Amino acid sequence: MHSSPTAGTSSRSTSLSRRGFAVGSATAVAAVATSTATATTAAAATTAAPVTAPAAAASLSQRCLDVARALLMRGPDGRDLVPAYRDVLVGGGLPRSAAPRRKVLVVGAGPAGLVATLLLRRAGHEVTLVEANGNRAGGRIKTFRTGGHERAEAPFADARQYAEAGAMRIPGSHPLVMALIDHLGVARQRFRLVDQNADGTPALRTWIHVNGLRVRRADYARAPRRVNRSFGVPRALWDVPSSRILSDALAPVRDEFSTVGPDGRRVDKPAGEMVSGWARVVERFGDWSMRRFLSEYAKLDDPTIDLIGCLEDLTSRLPLSFIHSFLDAALISPDTAFWELRGGTAALPDALLKEVGDSIRFDRRVTRIEYWDPSRPHTDTPHVRADGPHVWVDTVSEGREGAPVREQFTADLAIITVPFSGLRHIQVAPLMSYSKRRAVTELHYDSATKVLLEFSRRWWELGEEDWKRELATIGSGLYDSYRRGLAPDDGSLLGRHDSVTGERLSANQRAYYAAYRSVTRDQPGGVGSFGGGSVSDNPNRFTFNPSHPVAGSEGGVVLASYTWADDAMRWDSFDDDARYPHALAGLQEIYGQRIEVFYTGAGRTQSWARDPYAYGEASVLLPGQHTELFPDIATPEGPLHFAGDHTSLKPAWIEGALESAVRAALEVHTGH
Repeated sequence: MHSSPTAGTSSRSTSLSRRGFAVGSATAVAAVATSTATATTAAAATTAAPVTAPAAAASLSQRCLDVARALLMRGPDGRDLVPAYRDVLVGGGLPRSAAPRRKVLVVGAGPAGLVATLLLRRAGHEVTLVEANGNRAGGRIKTFRTGGHERAEAPFADARQYAEAGAMRIPGSHPLVMALIDHLGVARQRFRLVDQNADGTPALRTWIHVNGLRVRRADYARAPRRVNRSFGVPRALWDVPSSRILSDALAPVRDEFSTVGPDGRRVDKPAGEMVSGWARVVERFGDWSMRRFLSEYAKLDDPTIDLIGCLEDLTSRLPLSFIHSFLDAALISPDTAFWELRGGTAALPDALLKEVGDSIRFDRRVTRIEYWDPSRPHTDTPHVRADGPHVWVDTVSEGREGAPVREQFTADLAIITVPFSGLRHIQVAPLMSYSKRRAVTELHYDSATKVLLEFSRRWWELGEEDWKRELATIGSGLYDSYRRGLAPDDGSLLGRHDSVTGERLSANQRAYYAAYRSVTRDQPGGVGSFGGGSVSDNPNRFTFNPSHPVAGSEGGVVLASYTWADDAMRWDSFDDDARYPHALAGLQEIYGQRIEVFYTGAGRTQSWARDPYAYGEASVLLPGQHTELFPDIATPEGPLHFAGDHTSLKPAWIEGALESAVRAALEVHTGH
């Protein structure tokens, strides 16, 4: 079914990326990979030894090697950079340097901007941090909470409740962010990716709801045939869960840089072999989409790809980079330990804000950047010169409290952390290099949208006896009415439980919710477990229940819909308030109509593609962009340095932002 990445390929002689660079035939690829691996392992040199493949393939091979090192956080000499970065972040700070102390401007107060500011301040530099948002820092770390940003009133009926608009789970395998959280004393607790019993063991009682079928996750793992057949997969795969089909398809790729130990767990190969193995993976599949990989390499048919896409959260990203999805598939799995921050992920930027003190200027959107670089013409840069400030920035406020205010800042150097999708709208003079401008123009940003609904009771923790008791407080026989599909569907039962005050529910809401209600009449059993979530082929796609109760509250906020790419864009067509009845209807399709009695009428939603500060969810690369664009993304342009998760190979993760912050701070501090 599978062939090895270095030897197996189609019979075509070349594979062209969208920009037309050549990846040679299987023989040429194997020759380049072997030569590169030998050079890397034996010499650990900055530049790989010449190879016998054609020049275009040799050049590509060097780029693949650079990408592999960036992925693994390895220096040109093969040294692991993580320990040194961790020491800079939470240990001794930036190293001593003979370079003079500088006046530094940092643009953007996401985690990368906050950390870079903190590190440079501690090293004695004069740092100013400017942020376009007038009322919060954190970038795509954003928590809906009482006393938080944007709204004076509590976002939910229970003022103690909070929920994440952005980052919600932190992998324990990300060393920098875990070290920073503990160093700052921010409280953390386990994030339950799959639902658990009270003793912490997996329960898997949440649902897979696809093709008109509803099956508990545990039942699917044990007997997947019914669901698999509904997609039309081949007979040989009827009894293989989708996660194992995907894992088997990816196994030969993982074999390039890891081995399977006696206990069945994968173990990384020695450092040199691991780097060269990843370089082969990037070279072989860097310009492939995940769909192409599953179809051409894994030889899976369309129904099986549909099954994997639906159940493994890949459908909307199948056309995007294989490398990105491959990395996420390895990370977001039941085997990964995830954490969340108590009180919300915004506790991290809160702690960082205390550290940066008065360095930050909110409500200052950058509109123009001028910089001095002797290698660039300076025909339209009157504010910078060789013997004066090397960076000049113009900003404007949002005018929330009257007329907009303009303010200008000067510095010796600047660290730009805004997404390239936002930098695209900032005038930069003189023109940056073509390769940088191309990266700014072409780097792909994805969409991601969340819809959150508040409930007065944590119904996902209820068993059937609990449901009987709670529904009996509303009306005798209501439990059986729901079970038989005879409960009123006119919206009259929306928020009817005594725990719902009704302050957030209006007659108009009831009418809309009744109109958009789910038409399904069957009532599934209770979940009776903690955390986790369900998957569906309805527009909600993925749902997540809170991993832990909020202290003092009997309710909770459910992530009723979590979607990416095209799935997210379909939600983005709705105004915010219009999303809630649709999200509740989708949730009822999965969990049953009766959850409506606990709905408080309060919801929150976040569309990152429509966010005026984020300009998209994250830089989820297109096929080929790892080798075509990535090497130029983080490269400085004169006194301009670049940071943010988009400049790392961990986009959409806080870890990537922190890696970039340490790197950029070192560049500025040491002068190279």
